[in-house]
Amino acid sequence: MTMSNASHDKPAMDPALLAKLTGGLGDRGRVAKICSSFGEIYSEFFPDVIKSETGLDVTVNYLGCEIGYKNHLVDDLSANMTLVDVTLRNWSQNITIACGNGFVITLMEHLLGATADTIEEPADRLLSIIEIDLAVMVFDKIAKVLRSAVNAPGGFEPSLSAPHALEMRARPPEERPDEFAAAINMSITLAGIVSEFSLMVPQTALLKTKVTPPKPKRQATGNSPEWTEQLGDQVRRSHVTLEAKIRLQDLTLRTISKLMVGDVIPFRDGGDVRVEVSANSKELYVCEFGRSGENYMVRVKDTMNSDDELIRHLMN
Repeated sequence: MTMSNASHDKPAMDPALLAKLTGGLGDRGRVAKICSSFGEIYSEFFPDVIKSETGLDVTVNYLGCEIGYKNHLVDDLSANMTLVDVTLRNWSQNITIACGNGFVITLMEHLLGATADTIEEPADRLLSIIEIDLAVMVFDKIAKVLRSAVNAPGGFEPSLSAPHALEMRARPPEERPDEFAAAINMSITLAGIVSEFSLMVPQTALLKTKVTPPKPKRQATGNSPEWTEQLGDQVRRSHVTLEAKIRLQDLTLRTISKLMVGDVIPFRDGGDVRVEVSANSKELYVCEFGRSGENYMVRVKDTMNSDDELIRHLMN
């Protein structure tokens, strides 16, 4: 007679119970209190960081926390956010920070010289290449406030992945177990434009942490050279697709309807041919049409706007 081993099989332990026993899941009230401590630190200190780096005033408020599996918390984020994965040695290897694209877009417009009365609510869209570069600096500052608050042994700097949209995020391997985490949600307001950022941190890190306020630093009075120089350099190196428009001679509808392959339509201008050059649907220059060797070309004759206005146009 063959005896079954089923009676000797041990039932799998409930993941939540196992996490509680191993320090990966805490009492909801305790976790919420720790998250609130982070919220207080970001509300008090992050505006000073932005002020010292950019000269701009922002308001930061704690919105509360969400608790659950980390991958689920990430999946529940708005599609209008950009993310980075962060590791902080001796604290956690599995941190994710998300920032609303609206804040980065609005910050970019300010740094390029726009005034609060000319800035409108940004559209829901992915960040441009230049805005991604600015987001790198924003995420770096968010991560450094986190580093200062947790005071991990060894004083190591946080390591950040490249920013990416939620829709471009690689799915975690199915064999990798998910962790219980908490999402620390903050609002950030610049020139009346309200956005959000969020830190998703495993509870294994939160539950062992005593949150301490960073040491305040003396504020600078203007834009940080690091931000200004990096942004300016990126703007100068950016590639922009230009379009040239030439007005043609007026034709009747009868003539247009009978045009055949090989027919010629003259330019409207009799002398130097006027060309309007634009990018991103913004008119930039008035040019004249000509030829250099075997290549056709345009020569700039006049600009439509000032240099600062041209740059702001191209960024939009």
